Amino acid sequence: MATDRHFLRRLMAAKSGTHLPSEEELLRGMPFFKAALSEDICEYAVRLGRRIKQRRQKYLLPVIQRLDDLSRVPSDDRVIALAEALDQLPKTKAFPVEACRLRCRIYLAFLGEPDAAFRLAGEMARLALYDVQHGRRHDMVSRSLGWAIASTYLDEWKKHDGQGTSYRVDEDASIHEHLFQLAFRARLRKQAEDLQRDDRDPAVDSERPLVEPPTRDDGSALSGAVIVIDSIGNGSTSQGKRVAGEFASLLNRPLPLSWVPDLADVRSVLVEEFPYAEALVNKVLNPLAGRRHVWIHPTIFVGPPGCGKSRFVRRLSEELRVPYEMISCGGMSDSAIGGASRRWTSGEPSIPVMAVRRHECAGPIIILDEVEKVATSRHNGNAHDVLLGLLEGETARRWHDPYIEAECNLGFVMWLMTANAVEPIPAVLRDRCRVLRFPLPGPEHVSALAPRILEGLYLEAGHDPRWAAPLDPVELEVLASAWSGGSIRSLKRFLEGLLEAREQERSRQ
Repeated sequence: MATDRHFLRRLMAAKSGTHLPSEEELLRGMPFFKAALSEDICEYAVRLGRRIKQRRQKYLLPVIQRLDDLSRVPSDDRVIALAEALDQLPKTKAFPVEACRLRCRIYLAFLGEPDAAFRLAGEMARLALYDVQHGRRHDMVSRSLGWAIASTYLDEWKKHDGQGTSYRVDEDASIHEHLFQLAFRARLRKQAEDLQRDDRDPAVDSERPLVEPPTRDDGSALSGAVIVIDSIGNGSTSQGKRVAGEFASLLNRPLPLSWVPDLADVRSVLVEEFPYAEALVNKVLNPLAGRRHVWIHPTIFVGPPGCGKSRFVRRLSEELRVPYEMISCGGMSDSAIGGASRRWTSGEPSIPVMAVRRHECAGPIIILDEVEKVATSRHNGNAHDVLLGLLEGETARRWHDPYIEAECNLGFVMWLMTANAVEPIPAVLRDRCRVLRFPLPGPEHVSALAPRILEGLYLEAGHDPRWAAPLDPVELEVLASAWSGGSIRSLKRFLEGLLEAREQERSRQ
């Protein structure tokens, strides 16, 4: 969201000393000016004192005096003196009394005053309620609860240890805020998983036995090559001769299959890029152990938008060194998958035949992205119905392509699909596939995900990614606190905001 990016830019500016946070920004967790309470107190006192001196109002003289004192020595007793001077002011619109009083309360809370800390938790709760009512992030709920607990502990500490200084209320509040966030995220993740699970269909995340490639017993397959097209239908006609010319290089020619690479290397790369999906990587790669050629059972990866499933399937194909075609399924019709007869001007081969021809490989991977969005109208046929035949071993081995008008051996073509939800996919289609739930990344994975996203942002901008300054621990901590997990797209937006903050800071230097 633009609001989050704006907050992130200001957060970086506050740490560098180019932005004095507002009271609301401090309540929302922005660090003090130059990341130091004393620096913030001095800077605020100087700026506010300068503003009200210009008004030349006698009733403001006590406040001006307290601000001058505070700018020289930022202590808790001088903050209290300023708050008392504010209480003596008459009601006026010429001076931000309430904002200044809230600022004093924030300072006193961080300086260890129990009542101020408790009231600060109340102010945060007001912001939390506003956020919830307006559909914004729920971070303030955790923050207000964390400060409420810390203020209770602070009160007990003061009663038993007097003015002891070893207790840091802000640190304790951060710890409890983090505990609440972990609890909320765990609950939300559980709810998301429950929503994804189709209780009526045991295929979701099932461990059903995987079928073997339908051409395993083919002698040519054992040698690492398969004849996909051995004839062209109606080859004596003008149209048949034209199609025969198009596919002359493939006709009766054994096409190679992809050899299984070092699975340990593939696993290492994928786990590094998708640390939150290690169990899923193992599920996908384990059936390949001991095989000569790559064969993956038709699989649907189900997960909410932005979790990285489409990129995972693409990277899986690349690391297995199998040529692939990635097809967006939004509104796809039957002819797009199954092909159209050569009799029509729009005639074309089926998607798998085109993939075989393009890559000259008998076993490419077809990636159907967001397969649940395939058009469901049965006017001129239905794409899901066509897929059923292509996913079934026997029919795929003898697939009658309407453009070639002859049988094609598509038994080694692999089908990997992604979906945001499993329910819209017909049960008969799911029954032919392995349906695996794609996990959600969390804030704990920021250190692994952010550098790769940063590299991608530099590539998008046309820059050499080697120019990118690595993310420092502070920036990673900021990202982990700002991003609650889930969609990697939102993490990318946070990183874009961080890069903007970097550029602005560099331009000021």
